[in-house]
Amino acid sequence: QLQLVESGGGLVQPGGSLRLSCAASGFTLDHYVIGWFRQAPGKERERVSCIRSSGSTNYADSVKGRFTISRDNAKNTAYLQMNSLKPEDTAAYYCAAVFERLSRLCYDRHEYDSWGQGTQVTVSS
Repeated sequence: QLQLVESGGGLVQPGGSLRLSCAASGFTLDHYVIGWFRQAPGKERERVSCIRSSGSTNYADSVKGRFTISRDNAKNTAYLQMNSLKPEDTAAYYCAAVFERLSRLCYDRHEYDSWGQGTQVTVSS
């Protein structure tokens, strides 16, 4: 059974940093695309970033230059380093996975068939 578990969320002041982790079990990440998405109350789930098995990455304009996605296949874990956090980054953050060959646009949430339960990030003073 494929399972993704996010961790690392919390309360942080504006300008602060957090690193989210996405631990996979039941499969190995090597041949999977990993995406990070977020959803604020009353809003649709939106893409944040994604990383293909090759290591190529994609970022939403709103986080470009502040967030960095990475993967450690040996640890079967993906990460989202978030710097210079803003109040508008407040949301539940989800990681998702899809087999590389089934992915065309890694930023399209509809491609993903495995999702974690989410971790809350709150940016507030």
